[in-house]
Amino acid sequence: MKVILFFKLLFYRSALFGILISVWWIISYMKVFPEYAFPSPNNIWLSFVKLVNSFRFYSDIMYSLYRILFGFLVTIFTAIPLGVLIGLYLRSSKSLITVFNFFRFISPLAWIPFAILWFQIGDKPAIFIIIMASFFPLIISVIAAVRNIPESFFRVAKEYQFSKRDMFMKLILPAINRELITSLRICFGISWVVIIAAEMVGSQDGLGYAIWDARNGLKLDVAVCYIITIGVLGILLDNIFQYCLTKTRGNVYAK
Repeated sequence: MKVILFFKLLFYRSALFGILISVWWIISYMKVFPEYAFPSPNNIWLSFVKLVNSFRFYSDIMYSLYRILFGFLVTIFTAIPLGVLIGLYLRSSKSLITVFNFFRFISPLAWIPFAILWFQIGDKPAIFIIIMASFFPLIISVIAAVRNIPESFFRVAKEYQFSKRDMFMKLILPAINRELITSLRICFGISWVVIIAAEMVGSQDGLGYAIWDARNGLKLDVAVCYIITIGVLGILLDNIFQYCLTKTRGNVYAK
């Protein structure tokens, strides 16, 4: 049964991509847009073959992955513990939530001029933008999840004299696990989108900068290759991220 479902899903996805490529080819063939502004699938394929044989392609991927992983790990190891502490001990502190919401509603890209002035060009401004994009949504989600834990759970933990570590590992983390996984996936997706924009103006390497550089050189076929790469990598990273979180969730409940 699972094999049948797998092949059905594969068929539907292949058919959808086939339709999209067909529409793309028809628009290109009919010359609705100039060739330089709307590259054909054939030109994209030839450009992609050249691209994968160059060192820069893999270098740009590695720079982007390094920045997003570093920035997102900083967010995880700061937002989750702080969110748990606030959710447990500052239950009536609405003003603090208001401050977090204020920054959450500011576009992370608005910080790009300041990031460049503070950290110059390179890894640091892009990492800073990732943190600004993911920290506030994540900490608000953690606070809300902790506050939704039933009070009876804490009374039982008190009766069994849970240590602070046991309280976190055996009560709080399993209780907020479902909300936490969803929030982490959403924040990671936001970070992946933001890093591309941040690299366009704050870096001299990476996938975002490669698109900007191709645009300046009117090499839109190369830009499209990088855009496709970003989409494919985003899907792969999301699946890997979901798999790791699911395994972590199983380990947490096993404990």
